[in-house]
Amino acid sequence: QVELVESGGGLVQAGGSLRLSCAASGGRTFNRYVMGWFRQAPGKEREFVATINWDGATTYYGDCAKGRFTISRDNVKNTVDLQMLNLNSDDTAVYYCAADLKWTGITTMEAEYDYWGQGTQVTVSS
Repeated sequence: QVELVESGGGLVQAGGSLRLSCAASGGRTFNRYVMGWFRQAPGKEREFVATINWDGATTYYGDCAKGRFTISRDNVKNTVDLQMLNLNSDDTAVYYCAADLKWTGITTMEAEYDYWGQGTQVTVSS
């Protein structure tokens, strides 16, 4: 059983930045997991944000994140971060960390992820 706990959310003004972090525990091989970030805004479906492969060498971003967000991981600390810059009101959402344990490469598909965190709220004021 893998537990994922997100942190770093909060209230920020438009144009500001936030760094989200996700700490993984309970598993033995974090450095083999594909990790991802998703978000869900009020009244909308959950949306893919970013994903990173096991060693951090490969990343992929959703259109909502390209050019503004950066995903990274620390396989010693068992954490994956999402640095978000130039935030706007459209970024207001609950952000979720997810882990894919199947060792099949990065994926944007929500259904491919095996474990999810509880989410952290990001609110951007205009």
